[in-house]
Amino acid sequence: MKATAALLLAALVVLAPLPVLALDKALDETLDEKTALNLSQAALGRNIGEATLTDSSGRTVRLSDYLGKPLVLNFLYTSCAHSCGVMTTLLADAFENAREVLGNQSFNAVSIGFDTANDTPGRMRSYARKQGVEGTPGWRFLSADAATAKTLMTAAGFSYAPSTKGFDHLDQVTVINGKGIIDTQVYGATFEIPLLIEPLKEMVFGTARPFHSLGDLIKKVRLFCTLYDPKTGRYQFDYSLFIQIASGILVIGGVLVFLIREVRNSRRLNNGKERSA
Repeated sequence: MKATAALLLAALVVLAPLPVLALDKALDETLDEKTALNLSQAALGRNIGEATLTDSSGRTVRLSDYLGKPLVLNFLYTSCAHSCGVMTTLLADAFENAREVLGNQSFNAVSIGFDTANDTPGRMRSYARKQGVEGTPGWRFLSADAATAKTLMTAAGFSYAPSTKGFDHLDQVTVINGKGIIDTQVYGATFEIPLLIEPLKEMVFGTARPFHSLGDLIKKVRLFCTLYDPKTGRYQFDYSLFIQIASGILVIGGVLVFLIREVRNSRRLNNGKERSA
């Protein structure tokens, strides 16, 4: 009897972890990268739509509140241990550089928590504070209910899957124009900054031709003269184009002056010969 009890106890010790392992396995869902990228790319040209959300102060806002100018949107979850924080840090640097180049009020940015059961306004505020980006001008951290989050993620082409670590998800930043149309998708937790700033430059500085005003011309000049310097990792205004233009004008002006003088001298010489004759 004692031997039988001992065997049963040993069996329970061996078998006890099995239900836990089975549960962990059930939580894992495969995020197929190819499918996720296809869904993301299919969102290009799509209208992001409208949504009612809550900002980190608990106020109700609408997604359209941030449109009318370019909008940078990304999804995250506050308990993310790695990639979300890495991307947030990179976005902070990119936004700082972009505002230096494009202007402080040139675009908006929103980060939306997709783990709707946990990404409350308070958690989003704590996340922003922890990442050192709380209060960044034009950047809001928003919460949504499950239905709203699902609708927005579908519209933006964002994919994720539950896992034992939390969530596997596509590291994606979506650039939306002022009319709410998805223009660009940027991928990776550590993407190259020009991939984000270049489409913003086109949206902020791009103007229809012909130029309707001096302001349009200035925007075009800033569009083509603001260049990325890989040595510093920053965008800077490149004055070399103006130097080249000025040099060209001086050269052309010099040639014109020379030709005008030669023509005048030739006429004077001809007039002198005629008088002599």
